[in-house]
Amino acid sequence: MDDAYHRHAQRFFEQYQSLRFEDVHRNWLAYLPQQPGFALDIGAGSGRDAAALASRGWDVLAVEPAEGLRELGEQATQGLSVQWLKDRLPDLQHVRALSYRFQLILVSAVWMHLPPSQRERAFRILTELLAPGGVLVVTLRHGPGDGERQFYEVDTQELELLARQRALLTLQVARAEDRLQRDEVWWETLVFRLPDDGTGALPLLRHIIVNDNKSSTYKLGLLRSLTRIADSLPGLVLRRDEYWVELPLGVVALYWIKLYQPLILRYDLRQAPGSQGYGFAKEPFKALASVSPMDLRVGSGLSAELAPIVLGAIRDAARTITEMPVRYTTWPGTTNQVFESAMESFRLRPGSARLDRETLARFGCFRVPTLLWDCFSRYACWIEPAIVNEWVQLMEGYRNEVRYDDSRDRYLNALDWTEQRRDTSLVRGLVADRLAAKQPVHCVWSQRNLARVQYDIDHCFPWSRWNNNDLWNLFPTDKDVNQLKSEKLPSAEVMLHSKPRILEWWRSAYVGQEREEQFFIEAEAALPVVTHDHSVETVFEGMMQQRLRLKMNQQLVEWMGVRA
Repeated sequence: MDDAYHRHAQRFFEQYQSLRFEDVHRNWLAYLPQQPGFALDIGAGSGRDAAALASRGWDVLAVEPAEGLRELGEQATQGLSVQWLKDRLPDLQHVRALSYRFQLILVSAVWMHLPPSQRERAFRILTELLAPGGVLVVTLRHGPGDGERQFYEVDTQELELLARQRALLTLQVARAEDRLQRDEVWWETLVFRLPDDGTGALPLLRHIIVNDNKSSTYKLGLLRSLTRIADSLPGLVLRRDEYWVELPLGVVALYWIKLYQPLILRYDLRQAPGSQGYGFAKEPFKALASVSPMDLRVGSGLSAELAPIVLGAIRDAARTITEMPVRYTTWPGTTNQVFESAMESFRLRPGSARLDRETLARFGCFRVPTLLWDCFSRYACWIEPAIVNEWVQLMEGYRNEVRYDDSRDRYLNALDWTEQRRDTSLVRGLVADRLAAKQPVHCVWSQRNLARVQYDIDHCFPWSRWNNNDLWNLFPTDKDVNQLKSEKLPSAEVMLHSKPRILEWWRSAYVGQEREEQFFIEAEAALPVVTHDHSVETVFEGMMQQRLRLKMNQQLVEWMGVRA
């Protein structure tokens, strides 16, 4: 099917562009949400519909599997808030990996290409991608085929039945003539709405956080680790399907260590009743007392002296996680475990190491239900405070007479995330060295020569809403421009306009330089579409996806750039 659209891309592009969005979709436009949000255009083709939605203020993710048609669509939507992705029904594997929810999903002139055996699965996945109150629009083509593309019979009753099974409301079923005036071809449009998400993820998390029995803080430690990973390291996902998301067990254990290091080694706060020790707090963990949290970040290199200590602590934490919170965190009213964890044994090798995906995967795998993973990803900024609040209450209950003077502030300080400190020193040093060597450095947002103005280092994505000190997220900027930007999220238009300068900075500062490996490892871990190909263009694409994710999940105010 994709071959036909690829081979004849120009013909199909011109055909689709010859029709106006308002004419093709007039039957359902009354149901288009008045407040623009996030739209998914499946089978986006020439980009006609994506462009029309973007011009109305929507952020659009355009999905098109045919390469030739996708390339033409990308050209036609340049400068608009349209991100393109290669993917296909029924799985939409890459779309689901982004953990987005959409206020509008448009499936126009696509459904007739799906074999009937794939439609139940496809419809289920579409409903899982809808935000509460979101609208799903499906157009059905009726009539004979054209001899080069595969068409299957479609009917509205099939879709309405699938909608009832997924608790969607049918808002409209409407018939229309073919706009290209082809004999024997006609169309039907169905509009559905999702009243609520229906996943049960948030009630389950509330049960575990607030109501579930706890003999220690371990369940909360596991939930907070997973929330942090889902929010900041989506690129570390090993595999994903509609049921499970699989992670390197080592990264879960690493985040566990980063949570408990200050609580136990710095503040000496009890994490369980009584005076017994903790299964994971063996000699390697205790040796981390003088290790900086910044040395335990994903992507960090470990010296030959530090590597066996950190990897040994990760191994002990992985064993405790597997034997304790994973085993005893169960679905309400059952003995069925919510999470799955499988350790792998290996010998710690002498020498240096790096905390990358391959190293962290050597400890085994950890599986999270997909509905929970998406919940962690979308609602991290609300879930984490609930976990911290409950954690404080547990520790208040564990305190003994010696710790009776512990204040709530002390508990909160101990639970403060170790990386919640702005750190631009490395990039600031790179800029200073380049300017001292008379090498050009320009503001990525305004193109001003930083040798002539006061400069600053900007977190591209607001630090106050997403704590990330990765190299790819730090840009040299004019100090005045950075103050204007403040804590706003750059708009898609601003990002695209600044792309040449962003890529220029990355190439000059990192590619072929000492920090190249760190740059790409950090990007691969934090950005959902960055892979091992290690190109700055792919990193930028990942940034654009992350920009959309932050805007969607946190409703951030956008920065429209510097006026000329």
